[in-house]
Amino acid sequence: MFDQALKPFLQSCHLQPPTDPVDQCVAYHLSRVRESLPELKIEVIADYEVHPNRRPKILVQTAAHVAGAAYYYQRQDVEADPWGTQHISGVCMHPQFGGWFAIRGVVLLPGMEVPNLPSTKPTDCVPARADRIALLEGFNFHWRDWTYRDAVIPQERYSEEQKAYFSTPPAQRLTLLGLTQPSEESSPASPKHPILTLTHKQPQNPNRA
Repeated sequence: MFDQALKPFLQSCHLQPPTDPVDQCVAYHLSRVRESLPELKIEVIADYEVHPNRRPKILVQTAAHVAGAAYYYQRQDVEADPWGTQHISGVCMHPQFGGWFAIRGVVLLPGMEVPNLPSTKPTDCVPARADRIALLEGFNFHWRDWTYRDAVIPQERYSEEQKAYFSTPPAQRLTLLGLTQPSEESSPASPKHPILTLTHKQPQNPNRA
């Protein structure tokens, strides 16, 4: 996604700050799905969309589990869990990619019925209780070190550039991408080598402030 979708999207000058670059990229590509199937009635919901009360329009991890795409491990999947009154959030794991992926949205086909479509169950790729405890504790308490994503040995991990991007505070990500200049108030740790300039020349957009 990062190299094959986000970078080309940014270089196409479609970005409209200050909206999150990944959100805009997701919206762009989901809209292309709709445009590619004009004969179908399609409803697209991105993972970042919320109702006026700020509740999400779609629980993408639940949707992934129901669709059979990735197993959504929750506290209820651990027998006699050790966490007492602590809140424990769930996380999806994929049999091929482990935790090195994200669910960016869903495509719905209202009114379309396929009575004989078989139900696909997600692959339980973390079956052992101890491993599920380690996964959920890693995701809830140590998510910054990325290790929970390796609960299943993946075929592919995020690139170092992608890890750097998602490790950077949102307010500094445009600077990391080379789309803005660091302000005087920026942290001394502000990135000095924008991601996009590592391999590509960022096109100049005369309409960008």
